Amino acid sequence: MVRLLVALVLGLLGVNTILAEEVKKPTLMILPSDNWCTQRYFTQSFNNQGSAVKIPDYQRAFAEDVELPQVVSKVGGVLTGMGYSLKDAKMEIKSLGVHQAEDNAMSSKASGASIAETPLDILKRRMKSDIVIQLWWNITKDPAGKIVSFTLEAFDAYTNKRIATATGNSKPTSEPIPVALEKAVKDNVKNFDKQLDKWYADQKKSGREIVLTVRCWDSWENNLETEYNGEELTDCIQQWVRANTVNSTFNLSDGSESFAQFEQVRIPLKDKNGKSMDARAFATGLRKYLQQAPYNITSKVVIRGLGEAILILGEK
Repeated sequence: MVRLLVALVLGLLGVNTILAEEVKKPTLMILPSDNWCTQRYFTQSFNNQGSAVKIPDYQRAFAEDVELPQVVSKVGGVLTGMGYSLKDAKMEIKSLGVHQAEDNAMSSKASGASIAETPLDILKRRMKSDIVIQLWWNITKDPAGKIVSFTLEAFDAYTNKRIATATGNSKPTSEPIPVALEKAVKDNVKNFDKQLDKWYADQKKSGREIVLTVRCWDSWENNLETEYNGEELTDCIQQWVRANTVNSTFNLSDGSESFAQFEQVRIPLKDKNGKSMDARAFATGLRKYLQQAPYNITSKVVIRGLGEAILILGEK
């Protein structure tokens, strides 16, 4: 009888565990949209491989705009109430000093281009959220009070692809803007939630999408056409990628003797130890594989955010 009761309890716990896994939602990071930052002059110039690019200055925005922290908190509260995990972008930005991009200046044999991360890439890599939500809002006057309009856009943190959108307006109100915006989001977020659920279900089934690039240092005496056990190195790398992707899903979109571009590479959400997988972890697995015989290749992993890794062969 006791054994039967124990079995029933364990069974119920197992069911609860399965249900908890089924309803688990992705982690989010909320940032002001590019358009919102531009409209309020929270921008800075970033040197992207020799070209000056204007990008949002999140550090200044959170430090100087009175509404932004309150709005992010209110909208974040709506989403956490729906089961999402929320990363605190404000605190991470403050600790990173994200206004200064890390300099990963490297030279590739294939193109001679430098390899660098944008400040947003650095932030995404450090926070490791599944989704980046960009929030825009605006206030218009009405005889009955203020009307707050908003747009939520969700992007895959690994690929930067847009995966969900929600727009709406508040009713005319005299309430503070963060409160009015919170109510407007609640009234218009159901379809947004469904889009995110659909995207996350696909991630769990088909894997995360990343980009993997393999390059060669000029100083290396070999290249991707060098043969190992009768096969060119590019083919050997393809075999490893095929064996370590979900359903062997990837696309070798471009290649030469010193360059190979793998796109639409689908990697598991978790590794064998249950830790979250990203492009760096995947590329590191390939680096360790190529360190072994018969290859004995020394290489270096350089990353851009969560979803892009460059493996440079020949030295560190």
